[in-house]
Amino acid sequence: MDNELLDFMTLCQQRAEDALAGRLPPSHILPQRLHEAMRYSALGGGKRMRPMLTYAAGRVLGVPFERLDGPACAVECIHVYSLIHDDLPAMDNDDLRRGKPTCHRAYDEATAILAGDALQALAFQILADDPGLTELPAEQRVQMIRILARASGSQGMAGGQAIDLDAVGKRLTVPELENMHIHKTGALIRASVQLASLACVPAADTVVTDALDRYAKCMGLAFQVQDDILDEESDTATLGKTSGKDRDHDKPTYPALLGMEGAKRKAHELHEEALTSLKLFGAEADVLRALSRYIIERKH
Repeated sequence: MDNELLDFMTLCQQRAEDALAGRLPPSHILPQRLHEAMRYSALGGGKRMRPMLTYAAGRVLGVPFERLDGPACAVECIHVYSLIHDDLPAMDNDDLRRGKPTCHRAYDEATAILAGDALQALAFQILADDPGLTELPAEQRVQMIRILARASGSQGMAGGQAIDLDAVGKRLTVPELENMHIHKTGALIRASVQLASLACVPAADTVVTDALDRYAKCMGLAFQVQDDILDEESDTATLGKTSGKDRDHDKPTYPALLGMEGAKRKAHELHEEALTSLKLFGAEADVLRALSRYIIERKH
């Protein structure tokens, strides 16, 4: 990883951490246990890839970071809520997330469900009244809410999870697997970039936003392909979550369908497509280019 990307990632991770800490309800106010669980799950861990993409796309478009803090927090709240629910016994029944006990293990199942619900609601509250977004026209803020809602719901992440649960024990075709991950993983990654586009004043040109959206679509799929690869090749300590669980649960994955080498080729092809979508931009998009390579070379 080059120094510029490392510095940018460190900056974004700390900025997202601080912004989340300031927007999450304090743990000392009622209901204390619920607020503790929300902060336990959202703070102190994770790659912050989705906020990072919001900040990186915003930098390409010249959006001040102060205006991006709210959207970055909103998309991370949705992501964390999905992880809490994904780890529950009714879903993947996992004990480890981001290197520490999952929310339902650290607290209890009922509290974990409520923490996920509350984080989901908080995401939309942030987009509705975050002080950093006051300069935006109301139409753009409504569009932000619409995009995040669609990316989170039955036509996005939740729908993808439903397809994933239904696919256990089945052999999907590559297009079917891709469709599942376009919804489950890709929708929220695309929303991360789209929220940055909507934070522009005046609104960004459609040619520019379309190019960034194509980049994000490729990134979303590449992220999932690499996750599937790491689930097979890495270990629990490195991943910070249980390795081999997709195989153990008999889930369809890219290595299972394409073989390990085929899955790695697929990840590189998606990376090249992501780079092609950025040809419109100059050096201001170098961090996005580096992030795309990082996605397919990461080890956790």
